[in-house]
Amino acid sequence: MNLFADIRDVILNCLGQLVAEGVLPGGLNTDPITAEPPRDPAHGDMATNAAMVLAKPAAMKPRDIADALAAKLTDDPRITSAEVAGPGFLNLRLAPSVWQGIAGAVLAEGTDFGRGSLGAGRRVNVEYVSANPTGPLHVGHTRGAVFGDALASLLDFAGFDVTREYYINDGGAQVDVLARSVYLRYLEAHGQEVAFPDGTYPGDYLIAVGEALKAKVGDAYLDKGEQFWLEDVRNFATDAMMDLIRADLKSLGVEMDVFYSEKSLYGTGRIEAALEDLKGKGLIYEGVLEPPKGKKPEDWEPREQTLFRSTEHGDDVDRPVMKSDGGWTYFAPDIAYHYDKVQRGFDLLIDVFGADHGGYVKRMKAAVSALSGGKVPLDIKLTQLVKLFKNGEPFKMSKRAGTFVTLRDVVDQVGPDVTRFVMLTRKNDAMLDFDFDKVLEQSRENPVFYVQYAHARVSSVLRKAAEAGMTLDDAALAQADLTLLDHEAEIALLRKIGEWPRLVEIAARTNEPHRVAFYLYELAGEFHGLWNRGNEVPSLRFLQEDNPKATMAKIALARSAAIVIAAGLGILGVTPAQEMR
Repeated sequence: MNLFADIRDVILNCLGQLVAEGVLPGGLNTDPITAEPPRDPAHGDMATNAAMVLAKPAAMKPRDIADALAAKLTDDPRITSAEVAGPGFLNLRLAPSVWQGIAGAVLAEGTDFGRGSLGAGRRVNVEYVSANPTGPLHVGHTRGAVFGDALASLLDFAGFDVTREYYINDGGAQVDVLARSVYLRYLEAHGQEVAFPDGTYPGDYLIAVGEALKAKVGDAYLDKGEQFWLEDVRNFATDAMMDLIRADLKSLGVEMDVFYSEKSLYGTGRIEAALEDLKGKGLIYEGVLEPPKGKKPEDWEPREQTLFRSTEHGDDVDRPVMKSDGGWTYFAPDIAYHYDKVQRGFDLLIDVFGADHGGYVKRMKAAVSALSGGKVPLDIKLTQLVKLFKNGEPFKMSKRAGTFVTLRDVVDQVGPDVTRFVMLTRKNDAMLDFDFDKVLEQSRENPVFYVQYAHARVSSVLRKAAEAGMTLDDAALAQADLTLLDHEAEIALLRKIGEWPRLVEIAARTNEPHRVAFYLYELAGEFHGLWNRGNEVPSLRFLQEDNPKATMAKIALARSAAIVIAAGLGILGVTPAQEMR
C-alpha cells in the first residue's frame, strides 16, 4: 500500500475526466505530476503540482486547471477538501479514516509494508568495499561497507534482484609488497631480526600470517631468492588477508554474494576480449595525448599509446589502456571487469568507491556506456572520509605504520548496530564525524538511541499488555476499532507511518539509503511526541485502564510504528531493540 501513489492515481483519473469533458486537451504528459507531503503540514495532508505542470502544454492558466481539478477531486470520499494555493498548487486534506486505515495495512502486511515494485525484478550489481587485500579493513572501508550493504538491502526492498559483489584487487604491485612483508614476518618467525623497508606493511596483523607460513612450509624459503617463493607467498598471503576481511565484514553483518578476483582477468583473454569489443566499435586507437592541464610535469613527453576514445561517451579526455612497455594500465582490467558484469546480464551497475576515486568516475562511466551500447547505466557513489574522535581527541590512522583504526576496532567498541546506523546519519558524499562517546549517549541528539528507544518503548507496552492478559498478535490488533485514533497527535503519527512506502521509492530511485535513517529519526520523533503527550493527557496513553477497546486501538498504532521502524532498521542492517539498558 502506497497512499501517495493511490492519491496520485486519483489525480490522474480526474485529469482524464477533464480531458474527456474537453476542459483539458488530450495527449498531455502526466509523468511529472506528483502527490507529496506539503512543505508546511498546516496546509494539508498532500499537495500536487498537477496544474503547474500542465499549464504550459495545455496553454491554460494553472489556476484555471487547479479550480477544475479541485472540483473533481472532492468527489472522491477519501479527499475532504482540495484548496488552490498561490498560482495553482493544490493542497489536499484526507478523511481521518484514510490515515486510520494505515495502521490496519501495516498490521496486515507486517515488515513487507512499503516493499515496492520499482525494481520490477531488474538485476542490479552493487560492488562495494573492494579493498586491497593487504590488511584488515579500516574505518574508511567501514563506511563504504555499511553504505553499500544498506543500499543493496534498500534496492532489494524496492523490488530489484540484487547481487552484492566484492572486487579483489589482487593483480597489482601491492600484492607483491604484501608477499615481501609476509616473508619478513616468516623470517621473524624463524628467529631472525628483520627490518621493514619503506613501502612494506609493518603492521602486527601479519605476524600470525608469517607464523602460519612457517607452519606450512617450514624452512623451505629460508635463504632463497624471491624468484623461488614470491608467487607462492603472494597466493598464501592474499588468501589469509581475504579470510581476515571476510571475518571483519561478518562482524559488521555484511555478507557478499560474489568475490571477484582481478587476477582472474590476466592471462585468460578477458582483458583482450573487452578491448576487442571496444576496438570493434572504433573506440581503440593509437594516438598521442595532450599534456596535462596546468603545469607540465618535467618528465612528460609526447608518446604514442593505445587509447580508449572515452570522450565519445562523456569523459574529458581519452584514456590509455596500454603502457608504452606493452603492459596494461590500471584502467584496462577495470574495463574488463565491468565488461564481465555487462556480459552477466545486469540491468544496472552500482560501484561504491572511496572519495579518492573521484577522478575515476567519468572514465568508468564512459567505459560501461561504450561496452553496453548505452543500455546499462552505471552509478558511482563516493563515500567521504570518517573522522574519529574519542575523549574529545581525534584518532589518527596510518596504514603504512600499522597504527590505523580497523573496522574491528570500531565494532568491538560500540557494536555493529551502532556502527552501521551512525555511518548512515550523513549523506555518503559528506564528511562524517564518529565520536565514540557521543554514539553511545542515551539522548535525543543520538539518533541511534532515539530510534531504538522508540522500538523498545513499544515492546515495553506490548509486554505490559500481555501481562494484563490481552491478545496482542498482529491479526488481533488489526481488528481493533481504529476510528478511535482521532487525536491530532495520533493522526500525525499515522501520517508519518504512511510516508514510508513513498520514502522507500525515493531512496531507491536516488540510491540514497541515508534517507531511511533520517526518516526513522523523524518517525521516532512523532512516536516519542505522542508518548510524552500521554504524560499530560491520560486519554493518549497506550494502556487505558477499564477501556480495552481504546487500548487495542492505541496498541495497534504503536505496533504499526514499531513494524515500520523494524523494516527500516532491517534495511540498514540494524537489529531492533526490545529493551534499552
